[in-house]
Amino acid sequence: MKINIVGKGVKVNENMQAMIEEKLSKFDRYFDDDAKAEVKLSPFQDQLKLEITIHIDRHFYRAESVAQDVRSALQDAIDVLERQFRKNKSKIKKQRKQFSYMKQYFAEEIPDEYEEESSSKISRHKAYPILPMDEEEATLQMEMLGHDFFAFLNVDTGMVNMVYKRRGDNNYGWIELEY
Repeated sequence: MKINIVGKGVKVNENMQAMIEEKLSKFDRYFDDDAKAEVKLSPFQDQLKLEITIHIDRHFYRAESVAQDVRSALQDAIDVLERQFRKNKSKIKKQRKQFSYMKQYFAEEIPDEYEEESSSKISRHKAYPILPMDEEEATLQMEMLGHDFFAFLNVDTGMVNMVYKRRGDNNYGWIELEY
C-alpha cells in the first residue's frame, strides 16, 4: 500500500511517520499493491485530528479521530477502518469480481481535493472519477465514506444517479438525473 502522510499545521516527524506506516501495514492483508492511503494530521481545538482515507480499486474507506496524541487518534481510526473492512468484506469481494473487467476502460483517479481561498460560500471542492456501479454498491460506498449522498454512473442505464440518506426514517433515496 502506498501511504501519503500530510501535516496541516502539525509537523510530522520520522517517529510519527514510522508509527503510522507500521499501523497501516496491518491492512496489507486486505489489499494488493494498488491501494493508496492518505493520512492527514491537523490541530483541532486543543487536540489532534487524524483522518485516514484508503482508496482501493473502486472503494474508499474513511475514518477520522480526535485525541490528545497521535498514537490514540491513530488507534481509534484504525479500529474504525477494521470494522468497516470486516463488515463489507464479502460484498466487496463479490463486486471486485463482477466489475474487474471494466477497470481497463477508466482513467486513473482525478487529483484530490483542494481548498478554495476565495471569499465565496463554497469552502471546499472535490473532484473524483464517476464510476459505473449499481445502487447497492453506491449505497455501500456512501456508507463507507460516511457521506449523506453519493453520485455514480448507473451501470444499467449509463446515466448519472445519486443515492442519499433520508432524514428521519433512516432509509435511502435514489435520484436519477435527466439530461
